[in-house]
Amino acid sequence: MHSRQRLAFDLRSLGIAPGDVVMVHASVRAVGEVAGGPDEIHLALTDVLTDEGTVLMYAGCPRYVDEVGRGNLSAAEEAEVLEKLPPFDPETARSARDHGALVECLRTYPGSRVNRHVARFVARGKQVDYLFSTQPWDYAFGVDSALDRLLALDGKILLLGCDHDNVTFLHYVEHVADIPDKRVARFKVPVVENGARTWRDMAEFDTSGAGAHANWPEQFFARIVDRHLSESQNWGGPVGDAWSYLLSARELYRFARRVMEQVAVDRHAADELLR
Repeated sequence: MHSRQRLAFDLRSLGIAPGDVVMVHASVRAVGEVAGGPDEIHLALTDVLTDEGTVLMYAGCPRYVDEVGRGNLSAAEEAEVLEKLPPFDPETARSARDHGALVECLRTYPGSRVNRHVARFVARGKQVDYLFSTQPWDYAFGVDSALDRLLALDGKILLLGCDHDNVTFLHYVEHVADIPDKRVARFKVPVVENGARTWRDMAEFDTSGAGAHANWPEQFFARIVDRHLSESQNWGGPVGDAWSYLLSARELYRFARRVMEQVAVDRHAADELLR
């Protein structure tokens, strides 16, 4: 069983320092049993960051909120969702279940805040006002998003025993990179406008499993992250039971953008760049 103090020691050993701005992806199961429960994981991180630091996670939205129009549902399913789904409330809606348990622990913890968008982030700490100061409605992972500001703050990305194919920051790179023929996803989401539920149109460069470009290979994000870790000789370290990595968002951005822009014009470039 791990203590909050031991997790804080591990996080410091990994390279996290007071005042850092850290985006977290985590597998609570991989970390192992923690005395006091999973909240102690993000509390250990805030202990290390101190009041000068900030923790950020991607919460997303519950099932069906951003599904209408994507082509994943049958006509009958879409009709039922359009009829029955309540409007999305960013303050109370649960985090997407496939984003793990820790983000919901952070979202519901006193002092945490969210941006008011279905592409919903949760943050706690000194830089929350700046991270959430603007949020574009369309192309919500791109310019003027929380991810854009994470980069501007020279933020870090913490991978706690998680699947490296789920690094949300790489959707930001997709949005801003100079890539031809990006796939655009258009869909509808239920929101409250003038006191009534309405289905509002939304667009993004496709963040689904299909990918933002036809040339993206399987497990593209994981391959980018793992190659970057190898080239930078970032061997990681343990946090609890979880083998974990701390990355510079700025350095990952530079590497990933170069790879994406080359693979977009030559699908075989991935074999050379990410071997």
